[in-house]
Amino acid sequence: MNRRNFIATGAASLVTAGVTTDTLAGSNASAPGRTFKLKYAPHFGMFKEHAGVDLIDQLKFMRDQGFTALEDNGMPDRPVAEQEKIGKALADLGMEMGVFVATKDFSNPSFVLDKPDVRDSFLKDVRNAVEVSKRVNAKWCTVVPGCHDERLDWDYQTANVIDNFRRCAEICEKTGLVMVMEPLNNRRDHPKLFLTRIAQAYAICRGVNSPSVKILYDMYHQQITEGNIIPNIDLAWSETAYFQVGDNPGRKEPTTGEMNYLNIFKHIHSKGFKGIVGMEHGNSKRGREGEQAVIDAYVASDSF
Repeated sequence: MNRRNFIATGAASLVTAGVTTDTLAGSNASAPGRTFKLKYAPHFGMFKEHAGVDLIDQLKFMRDQGFTALEDNGMPDRPVAEQEKIGKALADLGMEMGVFVATKDFSNPSFVLDKPDVRDSFLKDVRNAVEVSKRVNAKWCTVVPGCHDERLDWDYQTANVIDNFRRCAEICEKTGLVMVMEPLNNRRDHPKLFLTRIAQAYAICRGVNSPSVKILYDMYHQQITEGNIIPNIDLAWSETAYFQVGDNPGRKEPTTGEMNYLNIFKHIHSKGFKGIVGMEHGNSKRGREGEQAVIDAYVASDSF
């Protein structure tokens, strides 16, 4: 029996206790008043079958379901007027902005190099991210520090990454924007990247020593790379500012794979985490049924 079926079976047994499966699993199309224990952040398009294509309507639907944050990796690519409209809607709805991607390179070395022309490119991205953050009231932005360089010793690359993050931090510290570096798996999705492990990111954060440089702990990627999710959460806690979710295999919503997100979320909550947990995954099913399955999965995984 998979975890989703197990949860559904358990929910049915609670009916006699006066708790309906609609209440437990969130199967109502609208659920005003629902409160999650953590700040889960959907992304645009996740609920478009219910809410339509209009972005503000999607935000309203998210809020009606109890979600109090938004994640939008592509925010810097949106027109300024659209960014401002989204920022205003978030404020009106009492929602927070999660991460957007400030700078990334999945094909070439960048932060691992000590080259002015390469550095100028990602510093420009970071300066732009500061302006984007002002429009949407964002506290965090994602940085993927590029691929490794096969011709340069690994320790020199690490030193360059630390130095380059320090230069970026000089920009972000002025407004309080926090860059969260994201270790990504190099076994399935991103084989060339430099940053892959939580301990590696932790060491870089300690080397940079800035409140504007922290870790984005994407649990989907780390389940593939190293597992040991909860112990590594504890070890890297002081440098972790943001979490992202995706079950493995498949990178879909919790309860669809091998990861026990009920226990993981309970652990994060017990440590007093007040930040955002980004829902950076797809829907396991198509259409409205798939969207409802996502909502049900978070209700179930948040029921500790």
